[in-house]
Amino acid sequence: MRKIVTDSSVIVKWLNRDNESHLEEADLILQEVQSGKAALLTPELAKYEVGNALLKKGLTQAQAFQSLGTIYSLPLQFVSETEELAAQTYQMAEEVRSEGNTKFTYYDAAFTALAKQENAVLITDNPKHQAKIKNVKVLPLERYK
Repeated sequence: MRKIVTDSSVIVKWLNRDNESHLEEADLILQEVQSGKAALLTPELAKYEVGNALLKKGLTQAQAFQSLGTIYSLPLQFVSETEELAAQTYQMAEEVRSEGNTKFTYYDAAFTALAKQENAVLITDNPKHQAKIKNVKVLPLERYK
């Protein structure tokens, strides 16, 4: 079974579709996971980023609570950061920043480091995560088929 790491830009599409693009591609990922063709992982950090994204959408409390509740029913494994993964994350963030992408953060690197650790593809709708990173396959959501 292949492994997929998704970042918050993809997860939010499953929770609240308002003003979101590439919904068909996001839904296809879920279908493949539900049919057992892939396993879906993301760093624990994604819960907080998704909460922040929902807050920025200006949802009513009822909409937000429904969306937040949905995240826990997705076939998504939240991976806690270990000491080893933290070191890999920091190293990756430092490397990308040294190559000129100074807006690439530790938060961004958490997703790419997890993909590297799990030998998974990172699927993202966030242009910052679409940088070329050694030994990490990054696929823009719009190209997911």
